[in-house]
Amino acid sequence: MSEIAAIQKQLRIKSGVVRRYEKETLLYRNEVEALGKKLDKFIAEKAEDWDIKNTKRMIEESEKMIIDTKNRMDKATGELKDLVEQVKDRSELAGSEELGNAQQLIEGTA
Repeated sequence: MSEIAAIQKQLRIKSGVVRRYEKETLLYRNEVEALGKKLDKFIAEKAEDWDIKNTKRMIEESEKMIIDTKNRMDKATGELKDLVEQVKDRSELAGSEELGNAQQLIEGTA
């Protein structure tokens, strides 16, 4: 595998990781929102204490996962940014789809 092909592969992989963490963060945020509505419903209906406590615990766990996923996404974005900085001036990669996608992704998460 040539050096350029290896760099393009790394750009694809690291870009995919950042996109996956973005999706994961969004899923956890949606989960927190849905659980919040469920909790409000339980409170309004005066549901059992266990249901209310369990829903609160699930919200807390999801919020912790948002923080964890955000930290991992920041690290992955930093690694992608470092790689882009190293290779952006290489003429062989100028105009490549992988480099363009990586740069757009970095700008989108900044």
